[in-house]
Amino acid sequence: MTNRAWDPIVTPWHLDEHLPGFPVPAGATEMAWPSLPAGPVPDRMSLLHRNVADAVAQVARPLLLSGDCPTARAAVAGLRHSPRDLAVVWLDAHGDFNTPAITTSGYLGGMALAMLTGRTPDLFDDALAPVAEAHVILSDARDLDPAERAALTASQVVRVPAEPAALASAVEKLGRMPVYLHLDIDIIDSAQLPGLRFPSGPGPSLTQIEECLAAVCSTADVTGAGIVCAWLPDRVGDRVTRATITRLAGALGADLAWSSL
Repeated sequence: MTNRAWDPIVTPWHLDEHLPGFPVPAGATEMAWPSLPAGPVPDRMSLLHRNVADAVAQVARPLLLSGDCPTARAAVAGLRHSPRDLAVVWLDAHGDFNTPAITTSGYLGGMALAMLTGRTPDLFDDALAPVAEAHVILSDARDLDPAERAALTASQVVRVPAEPAALASAVEKLGRMPVYLHLDIDIIDSAQLPGLRFPSGPGPSLTQIEECLAAVCSTADVTGAGIVCAWLPDRVGDRVTRATITRLAGALGADLAWSSL
């Protein structure tokens, strides 16, 4: 449905940790790593997210390449400078629906979708208008904590398998609402992608996820997207990583090039 060109933006960090080897395609905007003050991790993340939101708001169609899922809140904040509402399609092996009250690990990356839907109001010092749960489509999420599973079941989040037809059908029900499309690469079968930070075992193939992305883009008005490159820091810039990102971006209609591959 949407054939506009993409504007790649690279956010080379995981939470408040800089990833100096993060891959940067030719022509992409690479967010600078600022000097962050000592203090709570959410406060440091807020500073990073504000800069990303500003960068997103200045381009026509952002494609974020990120080292974590919470940076999606910055992308959504930048996109919502538009008066139109926004839906979110979230492809991930995990639900990212934990909150400080139910998490077993305390890991902030596992709360990213909860952040977007307003379930973590005390984590950050900025006010991001929540995305309505009924406007969120969560695909796969095969690896859930028990309390997280219960929270999702009680929510209005739409759950679908990582199958092109199922995603296209769910997206069609959103009508003409613009979509932010989020992909965490750990949704892909971990046997295909060695070195993942949080592998989740057997899952969809890389080819199947390419088909899912193409199905969403052909059905919805995808105004922004993010690919989370959730490899371990020593693998995030290697040849396999870049080749995988190139394929996934290609499924979105973005032609990424690298200085070396």
